[in-house]
Amino acid sequence: MKAPLILASQSPRRKELLGILGIPFEVIPAEIAEIPLAGELPEQFVVRAAHEKGIEVASRLSNSVVLSADTVVTIDGLILGKPADENDAARMLHQLSGRQHRVYTAVCIIDQPNAKVFQGLESTAVWFNSMTDSQIEDYVRREHLLDKAGAYAIQGFASVYIAKIEGNYSNVMGLPMPLVYQLLGRANFYL
Repeated sequence: MKAPLILASQSPRRKELLGILGIPFEVIPAEIAEIPLAGELPEQFVVRAAHEKGIEVASRLSNSVVLSADTVVTIDGLILGKPADENDAARMLHQLSGRQHRVYTAVCIIDQPNAKVFQGLESTAVWFNSMTDSQIEDYVRREHLLDKAGAYAIQGFASVYIAKIEGNYSNVMGLPMPLVYQLLGRANFYL
């Protein structure tokens, strides 16, 4: 019998994306503090955070395959996490307005039955059109942004401000599906 697949995330977007594969899975959110270490690069942070999430959930289970992920939005070498409030969301959107930024997502698969770990990192460049103050205010009022890294959701109204992307679209949503599929394949986890 195949080990159960566990998604170590409470993100509705990750749940929706993983559901595309048609593989049954259970959601068990990780309980870790997501705080970058001093001097840690954004791509190092997401790899560490995804791994720590997977380890934390796996520590509560046995004989499972745990899929964890972490996503950050970065600009000028800074991580734009989830905004603290609407003012913080507006501040982040001002930073992104008219500029290119990068989205990193790390994925970690902990294969408990075979005592293996598979990891990968995806990077996507995103270009925002310039936004006026009133457009930013309208967007902040329009969508719930407090649970979104960088204060936007590419699949939502923000799409009207995104000029182009270079890289994987589902990565910007929080789960790069080609990478997930590849890592699950390396773990021999298919229907």
